[in-house]
Order: sequence, then structure tokens, then C-alpha cells
Amino acid sequence: MAFDKKLLEIVACPVCKGKLEYDKAAEQLICKFDRLAYPITEGIPVLLENRATPWQEQTAE
Repeated sequence: MAFDKKLLEIVACPVCKGKLEYDKAAEQLICKFDRLAYPITEGIPVLLENRATPWQEQTAE
């Protein structure tokens, strides 16, 4: 099941309540403020702080 991008309009980071961005390649939602990545499992975002992983922005070299 694919992630429905319309959900980005209503979901928020559970830590800071900020906007999340979709990372299609990694199948996760990113909070750039908290630098956390939330997994998407079978098209469903898992917005639990204890399931988040540290996120570091990739820079092009």
C-alpha cells in the first residue's frame, strides 16, 4: 500500500507538532526541526516518538 501524500496536510510531528516532509526513497516522514524520521509501514505512518530514528540531511557533494 502506498503512502497517501494528502495525509501530510493533517499529520504533525508528535514531539514538536511541526510539519513533516515525505521521504519517498526511504519511506519515512521527516521532522527537520527535531531531526527525527518516522517510518511508514504498509502505507501507514508510525508517528510514535519511540519508533523515530535520528535523521541527518543528506548533502550533495
